[in-house]
Amino acid sequence: MEKTLTPSKLALISMIFGLLLVSVLFAGCTQSTTSTPVTTAATTAPVTAVPTPVANATTAVPTTVVPTATPAPTFTPTEGNLVAFTAASLSGASSTIGSSFTSAYPNHKVVFNLDGTQALKTQVENGAYADVFISASNSYTKTLQGEGYFDNTTVKTLTTNYIIVILPASNTANIKSLADLAKPGVKIAMEAATVPAGTATMAVLNNSANSTYGQAWKNSVISNVVTYETSEPAVATKVSLGEVDAGFVYQSTATAAAKGTYQSITIPKADNYLQTYTIGILKQSTNKAIAADFEQFMLSSAGQQILAQYGFTAP
Repeated sequence: MEKTLTPSKLALISMIFGLLLVSVLFAGCTQSTTSTPVTTAATTAPVTAVPTPVANATTAVPTTVVPTATPAPTFTPTEGNLVAFTAASLSGASSTIGSSFTSAYPNHKVVFNLDGTQALKTQVENGAYADVFISASNSYTKTLQGEGYFDNTTVKTLTTNYIIVILPASNTANIKSLADLAKPGVKIAMEAATVPAGTATMAVLNNSANSTYGQAWKNSVISNVVTYETSEPAVATKVSLGEVDAGFVYQSTATAAAKGTYQSITIPKADNYLQTYTIGILKQSTNKAIAADFEQFMLSSAGQQILAQYGFTAP
């Protein structure tokens, strides 16, 4: 017997089918919405990696910076102004030399760059400008000549200097003679081996050991050295401040110092080292006429009298 669906049953079936259709549609909408963040996350992930190589490049920059041991000072060639690269041991005399030169040549002025000769040589080799070079060592002068920096016809012997020992005015170590430099606990300052005064001091120690005091004395003196300075005036400063008990310097340094700054011990000339200073004009000079006037002034009786006043000896 065939069953016939009544209108009420048809309405119920339609309602159920409609509810099922809505559920399917709702589920589909929900699935498409939740998938969006996945796509977004995938595309944004590489962005966070971009700063990494930039940061590495920035932090690597300082490792490529190499400091220059002896930077070349900057002097601008100026008409009427002479640049003189000058051994530091002429520091005491430089002011008098400069004013006297200007008095003799009113339109001329000299600017000194005072440093250890080894440093001045390096500065010239690095391209620093200078008109005149005054060296406390023939070896550095000859090196620059060989490298082509000098007008070789202008290189002349300027003056000479001896080594002495200076002590603080208080002399708390009670040093009375060269022999006392070997006493235990004495603190001594010397120049480095590359500094002309350092070379001269080692010659003095060798000569004194061979003639009078012996090798044991020399070894003890060297063992008492607590600092090796890069310029001769730096040794004098250590002594004047009382940071050391004695120092080897040129006699010109003690002569130029204010009275009462140091006590001193002279070294016999037979054991001493006569340091020879030279003066010359550099090829790069744009003031060669003025440079020639300055060199002539330094070699004249007026220039030599100033040097003698500050403890230098005749060439």
